[in-house]
Amino acid sequence: MSMYKLAPSILSADFSRLGAEVALIEQGGADLIHVDVMDGHFVPNITFGAAVMKSLDGHTKLPYDVHLMIEEPDRYLEDFAAAGTEFITVHQEACIHLDRTLSHIRSLGKKAGVSLNPATPLCLLSEVLSAVDLVLIMSVNPGFGGQKFIPAALDKIRRLAALRKEGGHDFLIEVDGGVTLANAAEVLAAGADILVAGSAVFSADDIAARTAAFKKLDVK
Repeated sequence: MSMYKLAPSILSADFSRLGAEVALIEQGGADLIHVDVMDGHFVPNITFGAAVMKSLDGHTKLPYDVHLMIEEPDRYLEDFAAAGTEFITVHQEACIHLDRTLSHIRSLGKKAGVSLNPATPLCLLSEVLSAVDLVLIMSVNPGFGGQKFIPAALDKIRRLAALRKEGGHDFLIEVDGGVTLANAAEVLAAGADILVAGSAVFSADDIAARTAAFKKLDVK
């Protein structure tokens, strides 16, 4: 049984076959469905809203891992706090009152996550590390799928894992952006607990087999 979790991002799925492709990642052993929500303001792209998650109701048993790359996320938290949602992650850069936003997520009965863009330093989370269930390190600049992994993210993951250990925290470390079978083991070795993979999973000829391959990685 793998200790780490895989959260394929449906941003890269074929939306005309979304239910079928989600069934394939479930068959392959995926742990979560990563839902990338973009508003065209915080990031230069628009994706989808809560209606897409609702469309999967009854088609999957996998929990949702919601990543809000949007301005004013507090206005939309209730929409994404669906029955099947496990995590709701907001961006530090988008939240003026981050502690309040994290408390709001938890008040909805969901696990609270915070994400950092590549240029945002870890020190900006120092006051909330005891209030989060998950920290999401962006290993690409958010806004588009299919980008290349930024190598500097590995050191950031290692430093975050060290902060977790030093502080006695129990948050999970998630990594999103350019994760492939070629670099996933290195990302996990740096301290990641959850891998987000989009095109690396959904562009495969056999999506179930590719999902299973991610789950069988040998991590030192």
